[in-house]
Amino acid sequence: MKLLQHLKSLGATVSLAGLLALSPAYAADLIIGSSTEPSALDPHFSRTGNNQNIAAQIFDRLISPDPNLQVTPALAESWQNVDPTTWRIKLRSGVTFQDGSPLTAEDVIFSLNRVKDIPNSPAPFTGNIGSIASMTIVDPQTIEFKTKNPTPDFIEQVGLVYIVQKKLAEGKTIEAFNDRSAAIGTGPYKVKEWVPGDHITLVRNDAYWGKKPAFENVTIKFIANDAARVAALRSGSVDLIDAVPPGDVKTLSGVGGVKLWSIPSARVVYLALDASRDESPFVVGADGKPLNPNPLKDVRVRQALSKLINRQLIVDRILDDAGEAAGQIVPDGIGGADPSLKAPAADPEGAKKLLADAGYPQGFGLTLHTSNDRFPGDAESAQAIGQMFARGGIKVNGVVAQPYNVYASAAGKQQFSAFIFSLGTTTPTSATSLRNLLMTPNKDAGTGSFNRTRYSNAQFDEKMKVATSEFDPQKRIALLQEATRVAMNDVGVIPLFWPKVYWASKANVTYTANRGEDLMATLAGTAQ
Repeated sequence: MKLLQHLKSLGATVSLAGLLALSPAYAADLIIGSSTEPSALDPHFSRTGNNQNIAAQIFDRLISPDPNLQVTPALAESWQNVDPTTWRIKLRSGVTFQDGSPLTAEDVIFSLNRVKDIPNSPAPFTGNIGSIASMTIVDPQTIEFKTKNPTPDFIEQVGLVYIVQKKLAEGKTIEAFNDRSAAIGTGPYKVKEWVPGDHITLVRNDAYWGKKPAFENVTIKFIANDAARVAALRSGSVDLIDAVPPGDVKTLSGVGGVKLWSIPSARVVYLALDASRDESPFVVGADGKPLNPNPLKDVRVRQALSKLINRQLIVDRILDDAGEAAGQIVPDGIGGADPSLKAPAADPEGAKKLLADAGYPQGFGLTLHTSNDRFPGDAESAQAIGQMFARGGIKVNGVVAQPYNVYASAAGKQQFSAFIFSLGTTTPTSATSLRNLLMTPNKDAGTGSFNRTRYSNAQFDEKMKVATSEFDPQKRIALLQEATRVAMNDVGVIPLFWPKVYWASKANVTYTANRGEDLMATLAGTAQ
């Protein structure tokens, strides 16, 4: 039996401590300008970044990654892999919720069970608990888990789920969290006020079990407009902003009293294609009616659309070189990245031939959808792709950009045909991202949680099952690469680019850039 406290070959997305600090002269309050706002305070409602950035301040999870996505203990003090289908997790002692109630094993089991039944979630946590066969309380601080199959990355799966208080959340809906009555976690900050569309205010939890939070009060202002967010920092009305537009990086680097923080992201921006249905609402013929059969079901059409996209041009012109063209889901440095899968070069003539071979020499009608406030360049990238498609013979009937809160929900309900989305890998391997994004959706198995197009490839699924059951790290990486090649050759999605992400702050605020892209993580830094 081997005690696993720091899994260097695995990982999980959990709140990061110590990302922010302040100088001795700095005030005890912090004001942040955020590009997005949460759709709910229920930490189980959505795994999208806008929700998780807030949830990480109020609630904790079992494990936590460092800024480079390596796993460290959090509410789970340690974990033990007893045999291929048995795990024991030891909880940290002395942890209390913000109302003084002690953290118990019952709270953990309740939280893991609760995520199965969250209605209308645009990005559910079901994939994180799909491997669980049973949970048994061994003693007040120890839980034994049985898994359905050997699951080497078990701790990074269950470790991603936020732990809520059973007595407050049992039988409650999202409204109980939004009115703050159930939004009481073990995290470093308490919710004082949430004004949707404007701001959220947090106050320090002085009884926090971890490093003492650096700030007494934190106000997050929701400023979706890039120019307005940058102006707010330059005017001094906010102390820190996220999602610095690439075009403003050079300007801000020359502004006195402002610091820039950056890191290459593990988030892939991709184009999703509705290839699972015989008819798709925005794939139309010359008469404006949905085509049947849906041309996106043909792999040659999907390959053609990929060849029509000049990824490097998007990186150069829209991102101002702050990114890397992508040909797969994860970048170099993440286990499972396949060095053979380079970003495809633009090939309009090759694309036209593929369309003709598929029976669409004159193309077809298509509408693109995108968010306009999720990441720098989202709407502009969609416009550029629309122009590239049009030059390749596709009749682009429109490029529709929407606020992310509206857009994410609609994408999950299959209301689009071709849409830009992103997926942040927050673990040291590609297993979680591949499982959630491209495996056939199966709630019981915990697969396809983010598979908004209902893509399904039996060969890919089988290779993923083998890969995610392999305990040998090197063999698992090779198997993940094999699975990735299957999905990318089938164009399950069209990877576009990995952005380089930037934050900017006043000079007396110290921020730790992190590959998980947390805006503020737990804000648990100490004053300098």
